[in-house]
Amino acid sequence: MYIESIRLNNFRNYESLEMNFDQGTNILYGDNAQGKTNILEAVYLAGTSKSHKGSKDREMIRFENEESHIRMMVKKGDLSYKIDMHLRKNKAKGVAINGLPIRKARELLGVVNLVFFSPEDLNIIKNGPGERRRFLDSELCQLDGVYITELAGYNHIVNQRNRLLKDCYMNPGLKGTLDVWDMQMVDYGKKIIGKREAFVEELNEIARGLHKGLTGGIEELEILYEPSVTVAEFEDKLARNRERDLRMKLTSVGPHRDDFCVKVNGIDIRRYGSQGQQRTAALSLKLSEIYLVKKKIRDTPVLLLDDVLSELDSSRQTYLLESIHDIQTLITCTGLDDFVSHQFKINRVFQVVKGHVYMPKGF
Repeated sequence: MYIESIRLNNFRNYESLEMNFDQGTNILYGDNAQGKTNILEAVYLAGTSKSHKGSKDREMIRFENEESHIRMMVKKGDLSYKIDMHLRKNKAKGVAINGLPIRKARELLGVVNLVFFSPEDLNIIKNGPGERRRFLDSELCQLDGVYITELAGYNHIVNQRNRLLKDCYMNPGLKGTLDVWDMQMVDYGKKIIGKREAFVEELNEIARGLHKGLTGGIEELEILYEPSVTVAEFEDKLARNRERDLRMKLTSVGPHRDDFCVKVNGIDIRRYGSQGQQRTAALSLKLSEIYLVKKKIRDTPVLLLDDVLSELDSSRQTYLLESIHDIQTLITCTGLDDFVSHQFKINRVFQVVKGHVYMPKGF
């Protein structure tokens, strides 16, 4: 699986752009704030229908324009796919695959699998549970089309239930309607808990081996799922917490409060790990994501590395670069020194300057 090309019109700081990628390593280099990350964002958006930054459609349309267009060509074995995406300021985005419009984001699933790695991902261990839940969900949504629907359904129910809890404060007669929402919430929630649990188990298995290699066998990594509530006790705990929920006007139990624990040599590094340990564990997690996608789809994902090398020391840079030699990779950076010093094979180089892309001579 690889991306052949991408074409942008009125996307972020690009009025018009067309790029053809190599199947191997593609470097996009240039000073800060030139538009390197915008290209990776467009690739991720075309492949998943979502921005890795969580940006709204209107924010990605070039200034003083009403709409934007992305076209991405993807090759999988003997099959070619053309993904077209229209972003509009006041309407929902339009997406078509090989000229046929799709109605739901999950129909994009499996056309191209992407792993996005940005400097913010190195803080996944240090940051709060919300970041770690987002990590689980973003990967599960790419691998399981049904999970997207289940998660959207669950989040909708939690929002409706929270609104109802607030309304019950003014109108206690509405309390009886909570049963309907609770029943649906438990139904969706149990499915999400089961899938997250299985995913964390697989992730733990892969990450443990990678982390040993990354630390020279010194550190033993363990990832443990910490559900807010188990499948068996979900219904009962939700009922027992109802009075508390009514007082707080919030739903206090369910997968929306899940987390996962990361231990190194038996110590919870979320609280007690050094920044170096946390970053190394985060790197192991992201590399595990690549191997897990490989295992699930029996193909290689496309890796998007957004200025990550500058955040890693020399040994971790080497390990990362050695791990991705057989995967199509799009890398943004401010210079080429790191790749030259590691004698890393570069297949294609692009220089990005103020919303324009050039191919420098000598590459």
